[in-house]
Amino acid sequence: MDGLYLYAVRENTDGSAVISTRGVDEKSEVFVIRHRGLEAVVSNVCLDEFGSEQIQRKAHEDLNWIKEKSVAHESVIEKAMIGNGTVVAVLPMRFGIIFKDRNALENSLNEDYPRITKLLEKVRGNQEWSVKIYLEDRKKLEEAVKAQSDTVRQKEKEIAALPEGMAFFMEEELSETTAKEVEKKLNATMDVFFEGLKKQSVDSVKNKVLGKELTGKCEPMVLNAAYLVPEEKVENFKKGIEDLKQEMQAKGFCLEYSGPWPAFNFTSY
Repeated sequence: MDGLYLYAVRENTDGSAVISTRGVDEKSEVFVIRHRGLEAVVSNVCLDEFGSEQIQRKAHEDLNWIKEKSVAHESVIEKAMIGNGTVVAVLPMRFGIIFKDRNALENSLNEDYPRITKLLEKVRGNQEWSVKIYLEDRKKLEEAVKAQSDTVRQKEKEIAALPEGMAFFMEEELSETTAKEVEKKLNATMDVFFEGLKKQSVDSVKNKVLGKELTGKCEPMVLNAAYLVPEEKVENFKKGIEDLKQEMQAKGFCLEYSGPWPAFNFTSY
């Protein structure tokens, strides 16, 4: 038995924006169901493979399957963003939303219509951009802290005034003090960076910092942010990031940005 897998809901593109791709099962073609000025981006899936119980079981037994299907899910949403060569307002759905038939889908669209249209209005004319920062050279940051921190300098003076034997045991305390000051400096630097880019966006969010096992990088991530940027400000936004990129690199950081992405961070659906 087949069901309808829902990837996204987007504004009506007047039927001219065809999504030419296959769905999460890699067999069925993606198509659009139009309802009340909305377009539900869907594909047929076999419920024996994609039912809620089956997906939950896969989540525990086969993470590679989940990862593969999640990538396919996001790929369809990205394609749904493009209508007639331009970015259209799209409400991305979380992985695994399935309806038994068209009537069930349309009933859900009717029930959630006010919320859906409100969220589409929020993302219309805006683009989500991702900004990630990694600490590439911690030693450079530590040196800057030692040169600027009154707390660290005071501790160094206290140690310098002690007899050699006692000073040795105070070195560990100095290291702990320096580490705390470095963390404080790091957080303050990320706050300034985040707030600086925030001025060019209509909304912004700090996401959870990802571990190395997820980023695939040796350097630790120190900021994982997303910005909802008006289309007319995107070029200025990117230029601002490029300017900050050089400044951050000189301080021992590595900055990466990408977009536009489906507005997952600003729709909460």
